[in-house]
Amino acid sequence: MIEDLKGKVVLITGGGTGIGAAAARAFGANGCKVVVHYNRSEGPAQSVVADVKKSGGDAVALQANALNTAEIKTLVDKSISAFGRVDILINNAGDLVKRVPIADITDEYFDQVVHLNVRSVIAACREVLPHMRKQGGGNIINVTSVAARHGGGPGAVMYAASKGFVSTATRGLAKELVKDRIRVNAVAPGVVTTPFHERHSSEQQLEGFRAGIPMQRLGTPDECAGAFLYLASDSMSGYVTGQIIEVNGGQLMP
Repeated sequence: MIEDLKGKVVLITGGGTGIGAAAARAFGANGCKVVVHYNRSEGPAQSVVADVKKSGGDAVALQANALNTAEIKTLVDKSISAFGRVDILINNAGDLVKRVPIADITDEYFDQVVHLNVRSVIAACREVLPHMRKQGGGNIINVTSVAARHGGGPGAVMYAASKGFVSTATRGLAKELVKDRIRVNAVAPGVVTTPFHERHSSEQQLEGFRAGIPMQRLGTPDECAGAFLYLASDSMSGYVTGQIIEVNGGQLMP
């Protein structure tokens, strides 16, 4: 149990599956109150809520389309209504959408990827900021990717570029918000076995990724959870801001 996390309110976008779900369960096990955001995965999100409550935390599942900034505002408002505050915002919602070579990228596809991976992060930060300022501080943890550094796999240029934006914005926001006692950091997962890769990566592609990882295996969502706990805890990382923690099995060593 990380004592200073007990009772904290954590809003996790995309918290119903994959890395977001693993983080939600980890925060619940540390006595947090967790808002599990989802778009279409209501069943999995409710399952995460049940797991959080079973482990001693509290939780609620809230639906919102991350492509819609008005719905993000409503999500933050409902989170405040549910638990009275937001101490930790984890911007985890995002997707590759589909693998598209550069010659086939349409304006519609461009907008969808950028709005989901970039605009949603900025919108969530913007909406939670007044509440964190009012309460005297908070923590924002963005989810970027190893792709932000190496350019992404086949057909993933736009995804990699959007995550590069998230990484850079993390550093800029950390500088801007430090005066408000708000720390801003990020977690950059490598190739992790989640529904993301079930949708977008073939077995052959995953094997190719695995071969380039020094640990010679893919990661699991649970192996990312500790990085979120560390960054969220002021007792463990109170002098850490503007940093990106790479969780990739040695695939990239910046």
